[in-house]
Amino acid sequence: MTEHDPFASPEGVRLQKVLANAGVASRRVAEQLIVEGRVRVNGTVVTELGRRIDPENDLVDVDGTAIQLDQSKRYVMLNKPTGVVSSMKDDRGRPDLRRFTKDWAERLYNVGRLDAETSGLLVLTNDGELAHVLAHPSFGVTKVYIAKVEGRVTPQTIQRLTHGVELEDGPIAADKARLLSSSAEGGGSLVELTLHSGRNRIVRRMMAEVGHPVVELVRRQFGPLHLGTLPAGRARELTKVERGALLTLARRAAGDAPEPRDSSDPRSDQENQ
Repeated sequence: MTEHDPFASPEGVRLQKVLANAGVASRRVAEQLIVEGRVRVNGTVVTELGRRIDPENDLVDVDGTAIQLDQSKRYVMLNKPTGVVSSMKDDRGRPDLRRFTKDWAERLYNVGRLDAETSGLLVLTNDGELAHVLAHPSFGVTKVYIAKVEGRVTPQTIQRLTHGVELEDGPIAADKARLLSSSAEGGGSLVELTLHSGRNRIVRRMMAEVGHPVVELVRRQFGPLHLGTLPAGRARELTKVERGALLTLARRAAGDAPEPRDSSDPRSDQENQ
């Protein structure tokens, strides 16, 4: 964000108008929010109704939730089906993500990757800075997976996953793990794993290491986003609440964040599950 002092000149847009344009509330309600001290600009509470800001540079939040002011940014949730590679153009001619972005004029990119045989929540956006925070494992954004695996998983195995297993590229531990179901008749088990690692095919490798190869794998959650009832192969724009949650997460991380490699291209090579 560039340096900007909205008190230096009468330039800019009144804060209540910015909030109304962003769909937060009507201008009258926005004025009430400001007077009540519930609005911050660049981290500082603003209570003056005459305050003008630069929507292109200033950061605004209401009750601690970030507000999207840049309407050129798009945030899309896709339930990626199996058999589709996480690429906007696959050099080998395999089914890719382009078919899911036709409804948006903006050039969208996937945030991280899911391997072709893994389904579930994938974020598509043209916001490079936010994508970098979501995809880079140093920011600790968690992802939740449901794995159908071979064999009967025991509580001891779940404990081993959270304590850590040794893989060829180093030790790894799940942030959380829990057994959802286990069949005594050999029908396999369902395991929920929460991870912030971006290592290649990490869920599949972890489960293979503990003796329970993955049969099916789906990502149900990415940071504050939940897949919910979105059908496989369908994409939708994030709601205002979901966008606010994502932007809030990204801004909280920004103070410690390394600079993105290229903010114009939010693709990441960090993650294949």
